[in-house]
Amino acid sequence: MCGIVGYVGGKEAQPILIDCLKRLEYRGYDSAGIAVIGDGIQVYKTGGEIAALEAGMPTMKGSAGIAHTRWATQGRPTTENAHPFEGCEGKVAIVHNGIISNFMDLRESLAAEGHEFSSETDTEVFAHMVEAELNSGDLLTAVRKSLKLVEGTYAFAVVADGRDEVVAARCESPLVVGLGNGENFLASDVTALLKYTNRVVYILDGEVVRITKDSVTIVDAEGKQVTRNPERIEWSMEDAEKGGYPHFMLKEIFEQPAAIHESLLGRIGAVDGDEPFITGNSFSSVKIVACGTSYNAGLVGKYIIEELVGIPATVQISSEYRYSAAARENPLVVLITQSGETLDTIAAAREARKRGNSTVAIVNVMGSAITREVDHVIYTRAGPEIGVAATKTFVTQLTALYLLALELGSKGRVLTAQAKHNIVSQLRNLPRAVQDVLNQADTIEAVAKKYSEARDMFFIGRNIHYPIAMEAALKTKEISYIHGEGYPAGELKHGPLALLSKDSPVIAIVSRDHTYDKMIGNISEVSARDSPVIAVASEDDTEIGKFADDVIYLRNIPSLFSPVPVIVALQLWAYYLAKERGCSIDKPRNIAKTVTVE
Repeated sequence: MCGIVGYVGGKEAQPILIDCLKRLEYRGYDSAGIAVIGDGIQVYKTGGEIAALEAGMPTMKGSAGIAHTRWATQGRPTTENAHPFEGCEGKVAIVHNGIISNFMDLRESLAAEGHEFSSETDTEVFAHMVEAELNSGDLLTAVRKSLKLVEGTYAFAVVADGRDEVVAARCESPLVVGLGNGENFLASDVTALLKYTNRVVYILDGEVVRITKDSVTIVDAEGKQVTRNPERIEWSMEDAEKGGYPHFMLKEIFEQPAAIHESLLGRIGAVDGDEPFITGNSFSSVKIVACGTSYNAGLVGKYIIEELVGIPATVQISSEYRYSAAARENPLVVLITQSGETLDTIAAAREARKRGNSTVAIVNVMGSAITREVDHVIYTRAGPEIGVAATKTFVTQLTALYLLALELGSKGRVLTAQAKHNIVSQLRNLPRAVQDVLNQADTIEAVAKKYSEARDMFFIGRNIHYPIAMEAALKTKEISYIHGEGYPAGELKHGPLALLSKDSPVIAIVSRDHTYDKMIGNISEVSARDSPVIAVASEDDTEIGKFADDVIYLRNIPSLFSPVPVIVALQLWAYYLAKERGCSIDKPRNIAKTVTVE
């Protein structure tokens, strides 16, 4: 989950490393540190956010270095446990994203040899290992030899005294090289590098890379040199900036009409046979595998696929799927991950292919790890998302699932030409429906302020809106720290009613479909317990005001497509709750953007 950067070039490394590191702070903000090669190895690190590092660090002269922002997995978030780490002799400094699972055995062995440790972390052992090997060879060789003893996941970046180079290695943690003119870069994510270059090379599992100011050398696990063409990133630096918004999250919420448009652009024709997402025969079932917000998108996808394609769809959390027994089925396995680097979902993709299943990934980041583990890829084209709480990546995942269902329905010949035309029309209408919600941001903010002091909130929905209730609850607890729970409304009698009181608002998603009457009944049950009800309902619903304390009215569109504008309204709800409570919206405590460890 941590962020790492590296630089070698003709400029002073310190300001470049700090600038790149700030763009990775969404990956972790427990502590931060920097190492620059100049007059020896200069290291400075501190607990807290990058601002604390920047405020206290001395001027560090040198044109090569590494830096790190941490999300603690092993050892408390303290200055002592911050990266970079040095070896006993101060000849080597390293930063690390991942977990060394056998670090205790390695530490005990090194301690027996006389090495002394200054932290509680797993990472520090690697600094000692590389330093010990460095006496017998160059830095790349020392790193390769040390890696042979390491078990776990990692992206390491290493510098050594007197050497204007950075050596890095990857195993199941993201790592990308940025190519410049007379300078080269390393980072966990391309967003760190967009100010300096849009030409990148993705490092693959098992590879080790050396960057100097004039060269990039990649070797595989056997030490053979690897040649790989660079990729050009279409995102601009402006895409990753706030653009006048107070928070990245709000900016990204307001970018959703354009993000949906980009997701649809050039894709509608695919359902009629032009560049289809999936090649091969039709499928009799679909299994969707994902984590977190992507899992909630998958739950919505289940309803979409079963409605439009008429085949059974199941949804499973990635970490559960990868350890589950192989059933006697051969579904299309759809893996959803915004970053393409979520470790459990990557492992699930590998497991699905072992089971002989066709696989397709829905992912935002081109060239990410999961794209190399699946048969087909659907890119969501949402652009960079910096806020930890997913917003535009969620709605573009839903967009991709609509398009996937449209293609599967066409392949299976279950959709008539008129049905496809109607679906395409509704998809093209989604950016406008979302913009209508954004135009009501002030209204949503005013309602949210009324309930910002609540300790608990419950979100209820039925059918396709049940997963939207779960996602809204997740957004609320992620950034406002209000305890939120999402339930299918029909389950209120099975426990949740016991928790309701005048101090626990209930947000009810009310759709004018076959669930409407039952939903009104559920709202009445809530009102009978004196809980305030905030309804999210269609603008033509003239009755809902009789049952709810407050109503957020949205454009009336078919319920199969209304999850998109509904979740945008509830993203704004969560945002304004958090804003009113003074919470750290873009960097909520204890969580990070991309989960690259188990």
